[in-house]
Amino acid sequence: MSTWSAGNANDDGAPTRGWLVGHFIDPTEGVRHQDGVEVKWAHHPPGDKRTEWTADDQRTTLVILISGNFRVDVTGGSATLSKQGDYIMWGAGVDHSWEAAEQSIVLTVRWPSAT
Repeated sequence: MSTWSAGNANDDGAPTRGWLVGHFIDPTEGVRHQDGVEVKWAHHPPGDKRTEWTADDQRTTLVILISGNFRVDVTGGSATLSKQGDYIMWGAGVDHSWEAAEQSIVLTVRWPSAT
């Protein structure tokens, strides 16, 4: 197994809906296969949204805006990410949904990687 990896987030994440790192990455991908963390690079066209809320996810999640305008609704509130570097973070048991107000790129990190 390789101890390092380089590539392109768009290309390498395509088979897994943008997820680059996590338990679900084929172990032959080397260091990208991880049980402790998941990383996703995602492009969202305007109007793209998660219509159903997550249910009782037991992980911590961090979403960072790379570009665009992206709203994340969480149990008890919401945040609109509009400036590069804006982020929202929540812990275990907090449900969420999201919507892209315009073309958006976001980086999501979750831990641990659910099995």
